[in-house]
Amino acid sequence: MAHRLALATLAATCVLILLGGLVTNTGAALAVPDWPSTFGYNMVLFPWSRMVGGVFYEHSHRLMGALVGLLTLALGGALWREGGRLRRLGLLAVAVVLAQGVLGGLRVVLLEDALAILHGSLAPAFFALLAAIALLTAPRGRVAGARVEPALKGLTVLAAALVYAQIVAGALLTHAGRIALHLAGAALVFAVVPIVTARLRRTDDPVAVPLSRLLLVLLGVQLLLGVGSFVARFSAFWIPGEQLTVVALPVAHRLVGSLILAAIVILAVRVSAARAEPGVA
Repeated sequence: MAHRLALATLAATCVLILLGGLVTNTGAALAVPDWPSTFGYNMVLFPWSRMVGGVFYEHSHRLMGALVGLLTLALGGALWREGGRLRRLGLLAVAVVLAQGVLGGLRVVLLEDALAILHGSLAPAFFALLAAIALLTAPRGRVAGARVEPALKGLTVLAAALVYAQIVAGALLTHAGRIALHLAGAALVFAVVPIVTARLRRTDDPVAVPLSRLLLVLLGVQLLLGVGSFVARFSAFWIPGEQLTVVALPVAHRLVGSLILAAIVILAVRVSAARAEPGVA
């Protein structure tokens, strides 16, 4: 039950991140000027006939956010019965989703870019937390991992921290134009993460090995999306699809970034519970 709820919440959050990217990159972030109401309506009673243009993206984002909130509450209840670490993770997930909802609402009310940066940075972290919960509630995730060197555990955690720092830098780029920081973060991520995946692929861990391969694929896709987003936003080159491509590339870049973070966090959780290699201090 808990595992199925975790997967459902994870999938809904993936859609929510996609909609959030559309809200940001279509300029629809403030299409609805009030919160928690929508043009004075109860959010769930807002007429579908008026969901046009930017209002469609913004209000769809709100509705999906409400669904994710409800699913997270249900997941927290299911994890409460599990006790121990899973109970604590469930409480953390509920706290984060509530904070994310409040940040999104205050962004509309207070019109502060800093809140938009926080809101955009917290979403991938919440997604990664759900991914970790999905792993820990899965039958395969409960099986002990392969033996790894203690140093690899620290390196994997470092890689996860770098990926998240890069996501925060991406939010700063979106809302404050800090491109140098984002480029430097990308260089660090592409220097460290492949080393982690190469070392994990040499283990016989049934979770870490295929996920490491997938993570490398995601990194390659992310590089292409990043270059495309840079060209679309900061150059005068003509690109196929024009405005559609200008919107689609950064939205996909944001989504793949969240997937990369989720994958590296799962790997960090997996190796942190793995047994140390014999004879290694």
